[in-house]
Amino acid sequence: MKKGTIEEIFSKAKFADNPNQYKVFYRDFEQTVEKTLPEFVKESDNFQVIPISRIERIERNNSILFEKRKKVE
Repeated sequence: MKKGTIEEIFSKAKFADNPNQYKVFYRDFEQTVEKTLPEFVKESDNFQVIPISRIERIERNNSILFEKRKKVE
């Protein structure tokens, strides 16, 4: 279900909105990296280099559109 939500956000951003307003936060080893949506798509090579499962949060104008749930231990 998460994959569909993320794909829907990316599609809306690319085709119906300004993609530069979107920020993608993803895991890179032990740190979280922040990129604009166009930077992320280019760097991830359309999810080939950085899989969709590493995305932790997506924001647009400081509003959270998607956030991965943290595991409770």
